[in-house]
Amino acid sequence: MRYSTESSMNGRQRLFAALNGEPSDHVPIWLLFPYHKTSYYADVKTLLAWREIHELSMKKAITLNRRNLQAPLFSPEVRITDQNFEEGAAQISRTSYEWRNVRLFSEIFRSPKETKVKKLLENEEDLEAFCSLPLARSSDIIPCLDSQLAQYKREFDEFPKELGSMMLDLGEPIAALYNNSNLEEFAIWSLSRNDLVESFLQKSMAYFRTVYSYCLERNLSDLYFMVGSELAAPPLVGIDTFRKWIVPFSAELTRMIHSKNCKVIQHFHGQVKNILPYFLEIGADALHTIEAPPIGNCTMSEAYAATGGRMTLIGNIQYDDFCRWDSAKIEAETLRLLEECRGKRFILSPTAGPYDPNPPETLLKNYKTFLETAWNHDWP
Repeated sequence: MRYSTESSMNGRQRLFAALNGEPSDHVPIWLLFPYHKTSYYADVKTLLAWREIHELSMKKAITLNRRNLQAPLFSPEVRITDQNFEEGAAQISRTSYEWRNVRLFSEIFRSPKETKVKKLLENEEDLEAFCSLPLARSSDIIPCLDSQLAQYKREFDEFPKELGSMMLDLGEPIAALYNNSNLEEFAIWSLSRNDLVESFLQKSMAYFRTVYSYCLERNLSDLYFMVGSELAAPPLVGIDTFRKWIVPFSAELTRMIHSKNCKVIQHFHGQVKNILPYFLEIGADALHTIEAPPIGNCTMSEAYAATGGRMTLIGNIQYDDFCRWDSAKIEAETLRLLEECRGKRFILSPTAGPYDPNPPETLLKNYKTFLETAWNHDWP
């Protein structure tokens, strides 16, 4: 049947129907637009260039208001300092970690001739030192979260709940290692220092249990966005490393979230095809995003065959394609994707959010085509 362009459900109802594997009046559409300003996306709500698309998204898409409550991972005993200085014509930015006999630093060196980046962890000695640093205790973490709570509650109250949901992104244990490591060494450590890394991840879970429990006990959100699984996955490391460094920790956090009747969207960019069974083991309600070749290695049909309707899949037109395709191609690809996913647990989405504060006209036109094509489709 063809639904009217009128709606019988709001964005929130459409979102949770999709996450529960239930039908909805229109295909659920998520553009990754936050409601409040973030550091990683353009502020589509206030920028004039985005106004028309933002207003259209409020009517026809789901809004997930992604927020981040954060606290330092390491104990206050670890002295972390940032320095910016000049050496001749070079600009240098340095971050140092100091504790007892441990001295670690990362550095970005910019000169007229070159830019050089030194990561905090460049060798096994650095890794051992980093993993020896004392982690923050609950008594360190909770006051830090308390200091952010009033601002979060203001945003919670301002967010129109009928649009979708607040969505908390609280991190996963692997991020601290990945973000601070020379990635060539990181890949080698997956073979040579697996036990040390696993031990660090296990210790780090005390921090994450505290942060997640804090939010869950206060009913701060109905939805959690788990970001980290892509950081230790093929082709950078092997499947067995993904199984050891990601699955048990993500699964435990997911169980915590589900124990409070909240939902989980697991985020992953890249070569997902051969690790889909492990996402079922993690137990998230939805997986974002499924990417077909040439960027990824898995079509939506292949992903549904592997997951068997046990989770909602989110995807999938590449953000860059919105910038370079014409509207006719966006319309055709949107319709093709909707037919491929008809009758399945699905949320339609670009692969990334709105980065450009001054978007090209092609991008804006294609967002509009994408939204209107999906909204008017005979779904499900």
